[in-house]
Amino acid sequence: MSGIDQRQRDERDVFTRAVFPDGEEPDPRFTLANERTFLAWTRTSLAFLAGGIALEAFAMRGLDEGLRQVASMVLIIVGMAIALGSAFRWMRIERSLRHGKPLPAPGIVPLLGLGIGVASIIVLIALF
Repeated sequence: MSGIDQRQRDERDVFTRAVFPDGEEPDPRFTLANERTFLAWTRTSLAFLAGGIALEAFAMRGLDEGLRQVASMVLIIVGMAIALGSAFRWMRIERSLRHGKPLPAPGIVPLLGLGIGVASIIVLIALF
């Protein structure tokens, strides 16, 4: 192994041990699956943010301005919460993998369902 490769590996190990100071290195397949799930939640977060911005930017006829703003804020806040929650979820799962413990339940899912439901109800009320 060359000096550059060893230095990069040492730097990675320092970062990994700073974030996850204990436990054993998990199977890379599980770590990569956890990362893919994190990226999927990130895409979901971006979709909520884009939806909230679009709802506010492109006013629909017949949709009360106040209700539109509330629905936009709900979508944007849920998007922000999902972004933060996905990072915490990634860390919790990585810790569970490193300690051989059962995986934690996804706490983001109820938030996602509630956010979609609330925003949908607001838009439906505004349209009728």
